[in-house]
Amino acid sequence: MESVFTITGLTAAIRELLEDQIGEIEVEGEMSNFRRQNSGHLYFTLKDASAQLKGVMFRGEAGYLRFEPQDGQLVVARGEITVYAARGEYQLRVRSLKPKGKGSLQEQFEALKRKLELEGLFAAERKKLLPLFPRKVAIVTSPTGAALRDFLNIISRRCPRLHVQVFGVRVQGHGAGEEIAAALGELKKRAEVEVILVARGGGSLEDLWSFNEEVVARAIAEMEVPVISAVGHEVDFTIADFVADLRAPTPSAAAELISRADQEWRDELGAFEKRLYRGVLGQVDDLRWRWKSLGQHYIFKEPRRMVEQWNLKLDEQENRLLRGMNSLLAHARQRWERGQRRWQKLSPEARLSSFREKLKERETQLRLLSPQSTLERGYAIVYGPDGKILRRGAGVNEGDKIKVHMADGDFTAKRLPT
Repeated sequence: MESVFTITGLTAAIRELLEDQIGEIEVEGEMSNFRRQNSGHLYFTLKDASAQLKGVMFRGEAGYLRFEPQDGQLVVARGEITVYAARGEYQLRVRSLKPKGKGSLQEQFEALKRKLELEGLFAAERKKLLPLFPRKVAIVTSPTGAALRDFLNIISRRCPRLHVQVFGVRVQGHGAGEEIAAALGELKKRAEVEVILVARGGGSLEDLWSFNEEVVARAIAEMEVPVISAVGHEVDFTIADFVADLRAPTPSAAAELISRADQEWRDELGAFEKRLYRGVLGQVDDLRWRWKSLGQHYIFKEPRRMVEQWNLKLDEQENRLLRGMNSLLAHARQRWERGQRRWQKLSPEARLSSFREKLKERETQLRLLSPQSTLERGYAIVYGPDGKILRRGAGVNEGDKIKVHMADGDFTAKRLPT
């Protein structure tokens, strides 16, 4: 007897057949009839030149999208073929969705990278140095992720004195970039924070896309304190890595960068202490040797003899000075006596004649030094407008009248333009 299917039974059989035989697939097509419901579910149609396929993406998966789908966009959808029983339509239940072709994530990454690099956001001169002894740091990451646990474990082990503020945000999905940027904006207001870390664990390009968004890049660039980017694994690179002041290969590596172990500091300070101790001891030994050498100096061994020698030198200098003075006085006295004897031998007439000759010599000298003699040699005395003798021409202005006194008379003159 032939089986008779109900509509529901036949639809269920077709759905089971499709799901079992085809399973999870990737489908490439052009997006059309796209709509986002208030519930958060996405409905759309994928089509090519000859056919079309209904698609649905539920809110849970849609929250991880790194772009906003739109009609006419070429996309690749990954999911399972199933049947929507209420309408008897087969459709694709989409688990992940990504743009393809010109709008692919890698091309978006390269385009944004070129744009920000031209603006100078990657320039080395704008990078800020990490503080040597940070006291307060902040980490922007998922509050439930392994990255935060690893970070805090290393901090507590290496540097428990470091105060860590955790800003929990979504690091994946639609709107995660805005949350990260908002957290950085809030941190910008907190002057006590000295270092900021943006972090998450590894993943695909799609998983890390929040850290490739322009809003996050510009938020990092505007920070006034150093920002470390620790996103993904060592092989992963994001736009945040290029904008940040320092890139750490992993969140754990970032924890080690900003939390140098206290024991390392103690060891280094101990080494400095030993070097300082040895240096001070060396200085003390050197001063002790110098003091000992000075103590053995002649002046400290026999100071009285040194004083006596200086007294002898002073007496010698005094005697030389007295001998010189006596010699000068004796020579002057001899000249005086010779002059006296020559004067006494002269007759009164000779004495008077000699006196007149000397007087005439003095008169000649005085005449040569008189103002009139100076005028006769070609000089002149100039009086300014105020009647005072001019010693410099700077006291006469253009057009002022001056008086010139010469050996044979006076005349007036006027200063001409220079």
